[in-house]
Amino acid sequence: MKVGAHISTEGNYKKMAAYAQKVGCECIQIFSKSPRQWKAKPMPLHKREELAAARSVYDFGPVLTHTAYLLNVTTNDEAMAEKSVEALADELVRASILQAEGVVLHPGNVPDDDIDAATLRAARAIERSFALADESCKDLGIECSSRLLLENTAGAGKLFGSTITQLCNVIKETKVPSKRLGICFDTCHGWAAGYDVSTQAGWDEVLKELIDAGDLSMWHFAHANDCKFARGSHMDRHAWIGEGEIGFEGFKILMHLGDAHPSLVDMCVITEMPGEIPEKDIINIEALKALRVD
Repeated sequence: MKVGAHISTEGNYKKMAAYAQKVGCECIQIFSKSPRQWKAKPMPLHKREELAAARSVYDFGPVLTHTAYLLNVTTNDEAMAEKSVEALADELVRASILQAEGVVLHPGNVPDDDIDAATLRAARAIERSFALADESCKDLGIECSSRLLLENTAGAGKLFGSTITQLCNVIKETKVPSKRLGICFDTCHGWAAGYDVSTQAGWDEVLKELIDAGDLSMWHFAHANDCKFARGSHMDRHAWIGEGEIGFEGFKILMHLGDAHPSLVDMCVITEMPGEIPEKDIINIEALKALRVD
């Protein structure tokens, strides 16, 4: 498995790439615009060449982008849904300009507690977003190439997506080709939602649910974050690898899942840690790499 971190672009992809190499990234995750804004200036096409040039000089692999936190494709509010569709389409276009391998999305919440209805709303919103993104990319003369990855949530309040099954059901309900969709499993969110990712038996249950609800091939990326609070607490508070409730053993198992499941061998594992740079990235990436060979 490849190991990396969520890092800042600071508006300069060459600096970003140099930092990624410095801290040991084999893959990275970035924001393609401010994560707390609905809209931003269109991304110029020259950013495509800028990032490609940086990737050719500095040795790191796949790139993920993460959508803004405001998006909510499961909402039953029509105005919010429309804004989310347009914003998600823009995120897909930006990622395609950058030739990113994936776009990570938090699905949203379910104000009416109707999971089935929320699943269908999400599926329709994603379809519309891809249609808009395809059209925009066509106008730019590029392919809308990035895969959309639904990320599991900690399940606090009315958040949608706290189970793998919920995410898989959205994917199965869409008319978007499966090769354009997938799942990003976050260990902290999973733990907080009740998944025991500290043990082999717990990870076996994660894999079983993936297989039963969809297909193991849906899982393409992981966020490797320890959790400060107890399993099932629904508290999304990231801790450094081995310093939270999941512990080193859980992440060692994660890093070796490819031993029994070849489709996971090349999966990218991204850390999203609080703390000072570059220490937080160097230390956590080194910890995961050590567990990979342990």
